[in-house]
Amino acid sequence: MKIKNRLALYFSLITAVTLIIALVIIFITFNSLVRSDFYSRLNDRAKIVAQLYFKADEISADSLGNVRKRFARQLSGEIIRIYNDHNDAVIIDDKQQYWSDAVINQVRRKKEISFYEGNRQTVGNYVRDNQGNFVILVSAPDIQGNKRLDELIEIMVVLLIGTISVLFIIGRWFAKKALKPIDNIVSQMQPVRASNLNLRIDEGNGKDEISALAKNFNDLLSHLENAFELQQSFVTNASHELRTPVTSIIGEVEVALQKDREPEEYRALLTSILTDAERLKETITGLLELAQVDMNYTQAILSPIAIDEMIWELSDYWTKRMGKNNFIVNILHLPEDPEKLSFPANKSLLFIALNNIIGNAYKFSNNMPVSCELYVDAQKINIRVSDQGIGIPPKEYEKVFNSFYRATNVKGYSGNGIGLYVTGKIVELFGGTISIDSTMMNGTTLVVEFVRR
Repeated sequence: MKIKNRLALYFSLITAVTLIIALVIIFITFNSLVRSDFYSRLNDRAKIVAQLYFKADEISADSLGNVRKRFARQLSGEIIRIYNDHNDAVIIDDKQQYWSDAVINQVRRKKEISFYEGNRQTVGNYVRDNQGNFVILVSAPDIQGNKRLDELIEIMVVLLIGTISVLFIIGRWFAKKALKPIDNIVSQMQPVRASNLNLRIDEGNGKDEISALAKNFNDLLSHLENAFELQQSFVTNASHELRTPVTSIIGEVEVALQKDREPEEYRALLTSILTDAERLKETITGLLELAQVDMNYTQAILSPIAIDEMIWELSDYWTKRMGKNNFIVNILHLPEDPEKLSFPANKSLLFIALNNIIGNAYKFSNNMPVSCELYVDAQKINIRVSDQGIGIPPKEYEKVFNSFYRATNVKGYSGNGIGLYVTGKIVELFGGTISIDSTMMNGTTLVVEFVRR
């Protein structure tokens, strides 16, 4: 069953139960009023009987005439009996005693009673008179009252069925209208395939659950797109990047084996092979790093990371490698609340990203000192890594984040073009941005920023 039908059904059931309870209360109240009114009429009949037979000598002729007129208006199916102290019927004949001695004695004891007998209502009154003490019992079925109750039940059933039907239609219309944004999301999700993960769902301008669902789905698509790109890059580029140095090494060795050569030639050959082997090592290291990022990217467990502690860990690491005063940390601003220093990330991936930036800063500045500035407030975390190196051409700012791309001015520097690509993907995974501010031959600053959501 579709959600819209289920919601309409639940809405109708809740309304039906509420309406049934209300109708039952109305019916019980109305039934009580009808029964009470009929008991009052039976009591009136009993009093008229007492006046007609026992008080006739005590009231005027006109009053007695009125009593007789009222008595003449007999109730349908009415039964009246008068019993003396010996429980014998008087005035009105009762060949087969209609009411038992127990009922008569109960009236005598309680003075006035009312009760049901099947579909009949009965009242009993105890009357004291100068002629003696008598029990008057009056009984009749409330035909009109029962008819009104039956009509009320019919009206209630029709009202209940009609109301539930109308409410189901209205409820389904409201459910359809309320779920229309979900239908829109579903229709936008249907074309999404592994080949077009760049598609995104319209998040709208609202701040409701539907917008949150669309946003989370877009985040998922973004993560999947990045993961697929990492996998495709690894498969596409690994063969080419590994084949080139291996082919070069094999070719040089084959040439060397064709004939005996002088020691200097062998030395030059081994030097060339060593250069290719080092390049191959760097490529393998980069590919393994890319594979690790790829594996953690799809399975990254996010936990609060204290960014200041990570900066000091990087400082210790690079100080040991490059020497004292070669990695300079400047803390520009820290929030008063220590919790604001943390944000959700994967520590190993974030370490790789920042480590790649710092490693490039040393490499392209010929190991000159590198500075790292940290600015943290309640809204954002800003990390700036600056070097004194050769810089990056302005037209290549975006290209350096492509896999295996190397800037045009880095010839003579070792590398494989994987580092910044991996860094960019990791920063994007954690919802951050990375930008470049560079001056040719005067240094580069990479800015990594995470804005709290």
